[in-house]
Amino acid sequence: MTKLKPYNEYKTSGIEWLAEIPADWAVRPFRHAFRESSEVNGDSPVGKMLSISGYRGVEIKKYDDENQRRTEAEVATYRVVRPGQLAVNTMWLNYGGLGVSELTGHVSPAYRTYWIDESFERRYLHHLMRSATYIDAYTSRLTGIRPNSLQMSRDNLMVFPILKPPRAIQRSIADFLDRETAEIDAFIADQEELIGLLAERRAATISHAVTKGLDPTVPMKDSGVEWIGEIPTHWRLPRLAYVARCSSGLGMDASQLRADQSEAAPFAVYGGNGVIGFGALHNMAAGGIAIGRVGALCGNAHVICEESWVTDNALRLVLDTSKVDQAYLHDVLVARRLNELADKTAQPLITGGAVLAQQVPEPPLGEQRAIASYLRRETAEYDAAIADAKEAIALSRERRAALISAAVTGKIDVREHGAVA
Repeated sequence: MTKLKPYNEYKTSGIEWLAEIPADWAVRPFRHAFRESSEVNGDSPVGKMLSISGYRGVEIKKYDDENQRRTEAEVATYRVVRPGQLAVNTMWLNYGGLGVSELTGHVSPAYRTYWIDESFERRYLHHLMRSATYIDAYTSRLTGIRPNSLQMSRDNLMVFPILKPPRAIQRSIADFLDRETAEIDAFIADQEELIGLLAERRAATISHAVTKGLDPTVPMKDSGVEWIGEIPTHWRLPRLAYVARCSSGLGMDASQLRADQSEAAPFAVYGGNGVIGFGALHNMAAGGIAIGRVGALCGNAHVICEESWVTDNALRLVLDTSKVDQAYLHDVLVARRLNELADKTAQPLITGGAVLAQQVPEPPLGEQRAIASYLRRETAEYDAAIADAKEAIALSRERRAALISAAVTGKIDVREHGAVA
């Protein structure tokens, strides 16, 4: 696309954070553009439960657990959302918790819904209200005590400045941004799909190496274990308890935890999801493995390379290094998908007993080391490709946010690029 230029003439907006705006644009208070709706479900819920994504806008709510669904009686006071209305999560304005809905449904009574004045192009307002420029402005005006429950009062929202270009320009901006963001979103979706494929291939590479070895010509035998399948005939298949000891980590007072490493806090502190900080104490020597044991962290395995503190969110696995190589066993545990062992009846939980009961492939020690070395090389290539894709996604999202802000605030003139050729 040709480099986008600014408008020919600008004027002061009178709003510090908006700075100058195109000469024929206006600034109106929120109440000029929006009228609050008081419609609620009542006895018959309207549509499905909706939520607001900071990236996607208004969407159908997805539940991690069906038990989270509300009954018809429970949603009687929930606010109705109609297509073309602005829905606002007042406690998530600093995370982009608002958007113009294309759906019919209902949202929490803590949300607000607004009809949009006919002089505004709804798609333009959707981009404007969710732009990085506006999110920064909301954030500076939120009040409250806790970071995740800051809100903007109705009075403050009603006088919040809304940019109003001429209607034809609003439409051009909306057309341009709908097209450009769709292209960026499609690229991001492709990169996310690539990451998924690379992660699958990485996992398959690990699983194959730790269960089949590196020599495709060796005779095989059935392990009798579903996730392992066949293994080389000369491999053993002991339970993990034969090669390691397992115990729970220990709690650490928040005052003992530091974000940075220093002489006063020299030891890494491991939770269920890797290093979470540093402390002055250690409860595990180098050479072991920490395994996440509760909640969403269940089954995450981490190599302990130096003296560390392992919290009670993780299990400590101390290895018999005469029988098993640390790096190889880590790869085995990754292949085993330990999260499948978690108790799903309440908060997910993995016990040390369940971990120690697992049968693990045990090649001769030299072969274990060769497999681990091979996997370090192979997974490094996958990790580099995944990192490149993640960087491309991050840069695309930055470009998307910058393009939206520049277009909706009049920093670039998109009129010649708005309509599809």
